[in-house]
Amino acid sequence: MSCTFRGAQVVDGSGRPSYRADVVTKAGMIIEITEPGQATAGTGRVMDVDGLVLAPGFIDMHAHSDLALLTDPHHVAKAAQGVTLEVLGQDGLGYAPVDDTTLRQLRIQLAGWNGDPEDLDWDWRTVGSYLDRLDEGIAVNAAYLIPHGTVRALVLGWENRPPTSGELDKMRELVAEGMRQGAVGMSSGLTYPPGMYADTEELVELCRVVAAHGGYHSPHHRSYGRDALAAYAEMIDVSRRSSCPLHLAHTMMNFPDNAGRAADLLRLIDDALSDGCDISMDSYPYTAGSTTLAALLPSWAAEGGPQALIDRLQDLPTRTRLRRELEELGSDGCHGVPVDWSTVQISGVRDPANQAYVGATLADLAVREGRAAADVYFDLLVRDRLGTTCLQHVGHEENVRVIMRHPAHTVGSDGLLAGTRPHPRAWGAFPRLLGRYVRELNLLTLEECVAKMTSRPASRLGLATRGLVKPGYLADLVLFDPETVGDVATYDEPRLPPLGIPFVMVAGTWVIDEGRPTGARPGRSVRRLR
Repeated sequence: MSCTFRGAQVVDGSGRPSYRADVVTKAGMIIEITEPGQATAGTGRVMDVDGLVLAPGFIDMHAHSDLALLTDPHHVAKAAQGVTLEVLGQDGLGYAPVDDTTLRQLRIQLAGWNGDPEDLDWDWRTVGSYLDRLDEGIAVNAAYLIPHGTVRALVLGWENRPPTSGELDKMRELVAEGMRQGAVGMSSGLTYPPGMYADTEELVELCRVVAAHGGYHSPHHRSYGRDALAAYAEMIDVSRRSSCPLHLAHTMMNFPDNAGRAADLLRLIDDALSDGCDISMDSYPYTAGSTTLAALLPSWAAEGGPQALIDRLQDLPTRTRLRRELEELGSDGCHGVPVDWSTVQISGVRDPANQAYVGATLADLAVREGRAAADVYFDLLVRDRLGTTCLQHVGHEENVRVIMRHPAHTVGSDGLLAGTRPHPRAWGAFPRLLGRYVRELNLLTLEECVAKMTSRPASRLGLATRGLVKPGYLADLVLFDPETVGDVATYDEPRLPPLGIPFVMVAGTWVIDEGRPTGARPGRSVRRLR
């Protein structure tokens, strides 16, 4: 299949000024770029795209589509945004490598993020076999990070202790095996069990393995709240000591104490960059976060795994202790900050019987039921078997804007696709940047914004033929109208597709054509070894 785009405004992903050109693709590759009107049309489709921007397909550096790509491989939520590649296995928790027992536990723990589809064939156990499943056909491409917490669960279970030397060797072997099978790096989730039980030394040792195989470390670090700067500093220390490149996931400074403190974080990062550290980061253009409702709990509560946590939530003396840590001391699961129940909004439930809770905050529910918010919280987690998701309205717009302007910044949606009212970032993150922060606020130039979505993440992923509009590069392309592109998804209606992105191509095949999904599934796994 070939296609000739005539008169496009090419924003090539490099950050350089845009230019008008004809662009020709053939057999899934970009083969020619000429002056307008100079391309020799072949036998394929010829399109007059005057008024549209032609850019490389966008790369979502932080995605939670691990199961969504298998259960709904047409994946309109991302394809409609112009995303042609996602990075999965985030926040230290994913579904490979596993054994039967660990997979069963992870399905409970991650139901809030990804659902728990009963009709899915859970036939993989290794990183390689999971990537093989993706190769059966998906709308967009996907890369994978080895989830540190999953590796730890496979070796130690949900035990809160350092690994023995033998266990650490086994973890090293699993990370090395996953890298050999095609992972692009390792993620860690240091406010989620069991990854949060790891100390700095464990992370350094595993990151040395990742670095030896050419990958990078992408941590959800220990705090985005009270101890945020110290948590970022720890990850930079891990990078220095392991010589492993660092990509900071959903980079932000949240909660009241961190209002206006993004500049402090960027000084820390800039000092490390000046010292020779290899650091990049991603963020999403919203102030609310989203995670599982159980994530707010202190780390000790989850020792022993999901069922042990459910049992503790039903024990009255344990509830008293949990309530004090949540409301007075600030649990490590809630970033060291005492929880404000008015900021925690239910976005999805596992059991339809709990649907009436969706959309309400825990403070609202406490008033509705005439009970303490903590008791409503504990009871809902038990009834929903930890499958509840929430929004946390704890961000600051000023911090969001300061961070997105940094040269090391890329874009990650962090989009959870399960639940009745998931975060709108899953459907709107990329067009929101182009519409609100480029066109309306002039905070970024169009060329700079596209570079953050394309060549810079491609460079972090080590991809030699993606991220630019250039002959010899893959024809992963997006066409959008710079005057109308924008997000429509809201917190009340999060599954609305964006405006102004009529065409999206993956490997030379249309997945969005004239604004409509085509049903094509040209995407495959993107493996570092390839």
